[in-house]
Amino acid sequence: MSLRLRLLGAFAYVLLLILIALEVPLGLSLARRIEAEVKNGASAQAFIVAAGAAGRMSNRTELRRLVKDSGDELGARVIVVNRQGRLLADSTTAPPPSVSYASRPEIRTVIDERRAVQGIRHSDTLGKDLLYTAVPVTNNGRVLGAVRVTQSMGAVHARVRRAVLALIGIGAFALLVGLAVAWFLANSLSKPMRNVAETARRVEGGDLEARAKESGAAEQREVATALNDMTERLGRILAAQREFVANASHQLRTPLTGLRLRLEAARAKSPEGARGELEAAEREVERLARLLTSLLTLAREGDEPGPARPVSLARSAELAQERWSASAGERTLHLLGNGDATIAASEEDVAIVLDNLIENALHYSEGAVSVDWGAEDGEAWLAVIDEGPGLAPGEEARLFERFARGTAAGKRSGTGLGLAIVQTLAHRWRGEARVANRAEGGMRAEVRFPSAATVERWPEPSS
Repeated sequence: MSLRLRLLGAFAYVLLLILIALEVPLGLSLARRIEAEVKNGASAQAFIVAAGAAGRMSNRTELRRLVKDSGDELGARVIVVNRQGRLLADSTTAPPPSVSYASRPEIRTVIDERRAVQGIRHSDTLGKDLLYTAVPVTNNGRVLGAVRVTQSMGAVHARVRRAVLALIGIGAFALLVGLAVAWFLANSLSKPMRNVAETARRVEGGDLEARAKESGAAEQREVATALNDMTERLGRILAAQREFVANASHQLRTPLTGLRLRLEAARAKSPEGARGELEAAEREVERLARLLTSLLTLAREGDEPGPARPVSLARSAELAQERWSASAGERTLHLLGNGDATIAASEEDVAIVLDNLIENALHYSEGAVSVDWGAEDGEAWLAVIDEGPGLAPGEEARLFERFARGTAAGKRSGTGLGLAIVQTLAHRWRGEARVANRAEGGMRAEVRFPSAATVERWPEPSS
């Protein structure tokens, strides 16, 4: 998971905890407040009706109008009963039926104890909970009757739900706004780290001139500064290494060339008995020169490659056949490829790859050696096939290590650097080398590169 998503998750977690901690108590308080408001409103309305009914107990028409208006205003049922509990007015019926409410606990309590009562009870007739409020109707300290207001708790609960949903909506909006701000903050915090990572990848790819932008928090600037210092130091070290390699190449090649010329001259003048020893010494000098060339090639691993040019694999194979036909002796060097395939690379590097693969095959194979090429699925490949002893199990990857030699080599001489050079040059041009045994016997060494579509896409080299 990226740093930005981790920061966003942390912000979201904290915001959610804060909202829950705030909204749960607030929602409970809001529900209690709404219920208290409804109860207080019902009680106040009941007292208003009782005050108005005190002078209208004998006038049922006025009394019915009073309870009807109060019931409509409150959205509840309002009734007025006399001291004996007989119904005088009902906001829901006109004219009121001759019904006695004397047995109702709240009516009996109000008339007998002269005090207001309020509570919630379940109505079996209506099948729901009701909030009832009953107050006495008095005149000069004498109880004339009672007023009762009943309301459905469903309406109260609906009001509470609406308030809670509104509260949840506000919380959700606050969460969205908070997440948007958190996304902006997380992006601003992670951007310097992404810049450092991108710079590190460029340095890994060989761009030693890349530098990270020193921005963000103090710790992030410190990381960017450390990366830039390391890259600068690495660039100086590699530059010194390249200079050393160039100087070593020049200094070592000159005495080797002189020694070889002197051996050739000595062999021409020496007696027949010493000529064999001189020829052996000359071969050792040639082997030392090849070893030096291989080491210098590997020492340049990681160098920025030159500009890519279109390279014809068919043409490269033909040139390699011309170079190695004389060294093949009685063995044949076949070209199997049909058509052509083009890659973006260096002709010199492709030639070195082919030379090492062909030399390796001729060194270990007593039979024919074949060079094949082709293109498929966006890749172009070169392959050298031999009829030698092949590979022992598990050697496929080890042979690409430096100075590694297969068990099939036996006591044959070799530097053990050929396949390491092939893999190094393949990686330089985004390719990959692999070796495997063939079912018919022998080994197949193959290098795959990204295919270049056409030669015309590449510009001419500058002079």
